Parts: sequence; structure tokens; C-alpha cells
Amino acid sequence: MLLRHRISLLFLILSNLFVLADSCDSRCLANYIIAKKLISAPHGNNCSVTVKITSVQYETLSFDTKNMQMNSRVKVNMMWNDPGLAWDINTSNATAIMLPVDKIWTPGLILDNAIDITVQPYKSDVLVLRNGNVDHAVILFIAVSCEINLFTYPFVIGDCAVAINGWSQSSCGLILLYPNNITMTGSEQSGEWLTENVEITQDSESQNHTYLSVTLSINPFSAVVTLILPSALIMLADLVSFALPVQGGERNNLKVTLVLSFTMFLVILNDHLSSGTSCSPLIHYHFCFCLVSLVLSMVVSIVLTRLTLDDSILPCKRSKNIKTQNANLGQHEDAGVIATTKSTDLASEVASLQKIVNFLENMDQKGQVANSNEAFVDRLDKICFCFFLFIDIIYIIIVVIVTRTDICKPKKMIIWDKDDYYYYYLDVVFPEYFNNDTFNED
Repeated sequence: MLLRHRISLLFLILSNLFVLADSCDSRCLANYIIAKKLISAPHGNNCSVTVKITSVQYETLSFDTKNMQMNSRVKVNMMWNDPGLAWDINTSNATAIMLPVDKIWTPGLILDNAIDITVQPYKSDVLVLRNGNVDHAVILFIAVSCEINLFTYPFVIGDCAVAINGWSQSSCGLILLYPNNITMTGSEQSGEWLTENVEITQDSESQNHTYLSVTLSINPFSAVVTLILPSALIMLADLVSFALPVQGGERNNLKVTLVLSFTMFLVILNDHLSSGTSCSPLIHYHFCFCLVSLVLSMVVSIVLTRLTLDDSILPCKRSKNIKTQNANLGQHEDAGVIATTKSTDLASEVASLQKIVNFLENMDQKGQVANSNEAFVDRLDKICFCFFLFIDIIYIIIVVIVTRTDICKPKKMIIWDKDDYYYYYLDVVFPEYFNNDTFNED
């Protein structure tokens, strides 16, 4: 009797459980699944988990030209199957339930080339279907380092890689299935940089390495107005300044002002653009050439001004013109004394007239020397003007040729961890060595 009573009680409990299961609502089912504590990855027949990325929304937030760093926002919608989260119709009639994102396992995405990354769930809950399919979305705030060729700055276009992957790229790990295309959201303009295109690219060196290739270009208007155009106008003003007379110092004052103004633009360039990349921007060499040309032109102008006053450019030597002026001044005083003093005899008058003649001859000789110096300086000034004009024309031709040829190619950045290749080659490329007993013993 006691055994029969226990059997009847057991059937009663089982029947109540089936009734409870049939009447279990979505919340009851969610609590039942949460109680399982399924926080580990759903392993199938192998150790890999396949996660399908249904959509990717990309937005470039900013690009730091000096540090070559790109900040972006990526929304990734994912779907995978977890058999432990599935239920049948006998358990509940619900077709889908919402579970807290921290109560079940979710894929952990990593970036191989990220400087900084922040992962946030798009929603605090995930959608779980009856067959165990899970729909989840995360938002990635990513900062990556880019190696874009800035040699032809500001006329630049290049690609920046965003390597979004699972926790491993070997045959055992998280396998991501990317969509065919990517949606660009937000503004395409990020400062002076413009996001041209974003596409999914397969790495040519590895079949299981896929990354987002972001094509960026620079809007050259700002750089042309603030850097290139002022430098060209300053160089033009330096050539035009040769029309000013060498005497008087007006030309020297203008050239000093041009050098100081150009130094200000050089400081702006150094604060804005980096010069530590493998291909230094050509605009750095352009500013260096302009600065050297301006300083050389200023020195030549100072030397020419010195030559108009004296035939020597050494400041330690006393000017011959000053000595001549002092001598002439004494002669002029003597002539004045002679003119005001009454002559007593014929010999005195002849001596006075001789002094006056000598004074006039010295004045004429001084004028001839001055005219000769001015003519020499003018010829030398014209030669210097033609020299600087010729140098500028040759420089412009060289710049045009260099910008149209690809003479500088940056080194390709390594964005993948080499440890990811290790087990991939052992398991796929060298399976006989991977299954060797000697390897297992080691």
C-alpha cells in the first residue's frame, strides 16, 4: 500500500508540472532560462561558434591629422544560435522572449588594431526566439591608428582599416559572418576629412581575416587657403620687392616683415600636420624651401644696400665715403675762408683758386664713384632678381612633377596578432604535425 501511494503521488506531481509548463507565460519562461545560468559559449560538435553579423552601421566621428588617429562609432547587429536557450511548444506557447544581456552568453568582439575601444550594448535586453536564435546589437566606440600617405597633402585619399573580429582567428574560436555591405550613418564630413566609402575587405594574406576598409579624403579648401595660398603670395611679394630701390632701406624692411610672417605660417603647419610618418608631407619641404629663399633674398638685399654706400661689405672697415666726406668738409671750410678773406697778393689768389678747383674736382670724382657704385649695384640687383625668378620657376616645375609621381609609399601596417596564425597553421596548413604524438607530448 505504501509503494502504491508513493507512485500515485509521483504521477500527481508530474501531472502538475506539465500543467504548469503549459500555462507558463513569457516571464515565467524567461526566469526558467535565466536559472540555467547559460553564460558560457554554446559549443556544438566543434569548439567554434558561428555568429552572423546581420548589419553594420559605421560613422566617422573625427580624424586627428597630426597623430594619424581615427575615432569612429560602429553599430553591429549580430545573430547566433544557442541550443540551450531553445524551448518547444510543450514548454511554452511564446514565440520569443526578452532576456537581460548580462544573464546569457554574448559574443565578445575585439579589434586587433585598436588604440582604445569601448563596447556598449545597444539595448539592455536581447531577443531570443523559440529555436534558440539570439538577436543582439552592440555599439563600438573605436580609436585606431592609420597609415595614410600624406605626401601630397592636402590632396590626399587613403584607406584606414578597422579590424573587427572575434576573440580568436584560428579554427577554434568565434567565426564571424559579415554582411555584403555596410551602412554609413551620420555626417560624412569629419573636420577637413571626408568619409568616401566603407566596405568589407578580405585580407590577401589570410583567408579568415576580414576588416572594414574606410576610405578617407581631405577637403583641400581649408589647407589651400590657410597654408598654400599665403606661402605663394609671400613668395610673389618677395619677387615684386626687387622693384623697390636698394637705397633707403624700404626693401630691407619689407623683406624682414615677409620672413616674420612666413615664420608664423610655419608654426601653424607644425601644430597641424605631423612630420613623423614614413612619408613626410611634401608641404614641409615646400615651407622649408620658401623660408630658405626668403632669408637668402633678405641677406642679398642687405648686402646690396651696403654696396651702395661703400665698395666693401665688411662692417669692420671704415667707409671710404665717410673719409672722403670729412676731407671734402675740410676743403669746403677752407674754400669758405678763402672766399671771405681778402687776397693781398697774386700768389695768395692763385693758391685760393687752386684749392677751389681741387674741391670741385673731388666733388665730381665723388659723384662719378657714387654713380659707378649705383650702376654696379643695379646690375647686380637685376642678376639676383633673375636668379630668384629662375629658381622659383624650376621649383614649381619640380613640385608639379613630384606630385604626379608616386615616389613615396608608406610601409603596410601589421594589424593582426601573429599568435592568431599559430594554431591556424597547425590545424589547417600542417594538420599532420598538429596530430603528431610528439607535439601532443610537448
